[in-house]
Amino acid sequence: MYDIDNILNQTGFTKSDIIELLSVEDKGEIDKIRLRAYEIMKQNCGEEVYLRGLIEFSNYCINDCYYCGIRKSNSNVERYILNKDEIIESAKWCADNGYGSLVLQSGERTDDQFIDFIEDIVRTIKTETRSQKLPEGLGVTLCVGEQTLENYKRLYNAGSHRYLLRIETSSEKLYAELHPDYQSFQKRVECLKLLKLTGFQVGTGVMIGFPNQTLEDLANDILFFKEMDIDMIGMGPYIVHNQTPMSDLSDIYKGRKQEIYQLALKMIAITRIVLKDVNIAATTALQAMYPMGREAGLMYGANIIMPLLTPTGVREQYQLYEGKPCLDEFSSDCFECIQRRIESTGRTIAKDAWGDPKHFFNDHLRSDF
Repeated sequence: MYDIDNILNQTGFTKSDIIELLSVEDKGEIDKIRLRAYEIMKQNCGEEVYLRGLIEFSNYCINDCYYCGIRKSNSNVERYILNKDEIIESAKWCADNGYGSLVLQSGERTDDQFIDFIEDIVRTIKTETRSQKLPEGLGVTLCVGEQTLENYKRLYNAGSHRYLLRIETSSEKLYAELHPDYQSFQKRVECLKLLKLTGFQVGTGVMIGFPNQTLEDLANDILFFKEMDIDMIGMGPYIVHNQTPMSDLSDIYKGRKQEIYQLALKMIAITRIVLKDVNIAATTALQAMYPMGREAGLMYGANIIMPLLTPTGVREQYQLYEGKPCLDEFSSDCFECIQRRIESTGRTIAKDAWGDPKHFFNDHLRSDF
């Protein structure tokens, strides 16, 4: 038998400790975990919430992940790529409204034309969004998949300084169950290492609650974040997309909805407790499960929100899972909604701030020392 209070007040955590925290079902003990996570977030990151305007600029993808709605084999999706003017317009709106940072996200491609396009977009955003409040322009996070070291260097030198590459699971066995043979777990891990080598602040993340995943797997995910020295975490509940090979799970997962949702919140809290000074997002997938899901994520120790800035005309074509919220809302509607949602938790938005993860700088200080 474990004593939850003793575990929560430790400075180091074993895999057994993490599994024990993940297995907690008692509401009072879950609340202890939540409160401890919030306290640690407050001590290490502060209570302000940082915004990342999310622009999903293309849904073309060379990968065929079995769970993803924009997988290359999904012929029901109308493919698109925003033009430069559309992206820059969204970026300027983002800067004018105090976001401080944006995320450029797309399906995965590695061709030279694609990399040239992103490089040009990033350089233009950095130039066009400079102001008294943002002297170096918007902070830019990229989420455009596995690339070569040369490509990562090009994108970093263009002015992006954060990169998100989700691993989805740190289990090589489970990874193989979620992806076709040509998508390699080891290559994914190697790309995370290349991103670190390039100088990026590196983010990754996992899905929570998909088939055959155990609490031990989730505990290993948290330890993987620590071992890989990850700066930013984006985790969310697994939600079935009906145009994927995993669509036959829909009925099963309807019955597991509350269980997976609560497990996702516990993962946010326990990751905060173990890793302390990383940035953690309250993901849109939480809101897709329950209307107040992102607010709950903030109360469990998250400090990042990513409001959707993708033009409304193409949002429906970028659904990685079913039930994605805010598909028909304008950017201004999303912003006002997000403000109200964050304020309802008693927290405030950090305006005109990049909101870089404290871990990245603390880690460098530790290394220098």
